[in-house]
Amino acid sequence: MTLLQARAGEKDAGRKIKYFVRGNMRVSSGQFRALKATDGLRVNGEIVRADYRLRSGDWICVSLNEAAQVKEVAPEFEAIAIPYEDADVYVVDKPAPLACQCSPKQPDGTLENRLRARFIGEENFVFRPLNRLDRGTSGLLAAAKHAHACQLLQAQLHTPAFVREYLAVVEGELEGEGTVDLPIAKADGPTVRRAVDLENGRRSVTHYRAEAHGNGRTLVRLRLETGRTHQIRVHMAAIGHPVAGDFLYGEELAALPGRFALHSARIEFDHPLTGARVALSSPLPENLRRLMEP
Repeated sequence: MTLLQARAGEKDAGRKIKYFVRGNMRVSSGQFRALKATDGLRVNGEIVRADYRLRSGDWICVSLNEAAQVKEVAPEFEAIAIPYEDADVYVVDKPAPLACQCSPKQPDGTLENRLRARFIGEENFVFRPLNRLDRGTSGLLAAAKHAHACQLLQAQLHTPAFVREYLAVVEGELEGEGTVDLPIAKADGPTVRRAVDLENGRRSVTHYRAEAHGNGRTLVRLRLETGRTHQIRVHMAAIGHPVAGDFLYGEELAALPGRFALHSARIEFDHPLTGARVALSSPLPENLRRLMEP
């Protein structure tokens, strides 16, 4: 149950409550329809209809009863770092290699299993990741605790408000900074690979800046403007500098079993309920930093 509260001002007098709740309180149309069946819409403590007209000073209370379909997830009591958490959102610092979500083919051994254990006291736990990370990518991942926060964060995801910065060690000496603007589509055949496809691909934009060089490699900071599957990996390979250890788009490294040198290093977003800016960073893991050493 998510509880939202607000007070009507003078400018809201005479306005139907459904427009106030949808607009000012940013409740989705589906969530608002569900309020009718659960008596989740109250003014000054009294249940009201959707066509109730507000008066200045009215205290509006919305109870979102989220009947999300909860799947069975086996808890796994493994260490997991959560550098930020409140009643609405949390941010995980994911290790690698580790898949994000369990599935019929992989019901255990995932981040979702670890989070189920972390939130063992929550009967209806649902994992709602905002920025998904590949199994082989480490670093910061934001998730919503309830559907309302998830909906509001998703609206930010591909806007300047939601910042995603990565650090990658790439092969070769890449200089300066630039932008890769190449469309990406699924590669032909039964594969998870993506490829640059100038005719059928979706627009994909990655900004990069070289930060350090060593051992024939470059440490690169990257910022995503779009969020396509494998975007950084495909773009870096396309300009001749594949991510070190990338077994799909470059060459596997024995020093990085099961992973590659890509790390979600910074994440920023506006808190979905308070509007406060949330900004977190995570340092490059030591095993990736060592790739720069002779």
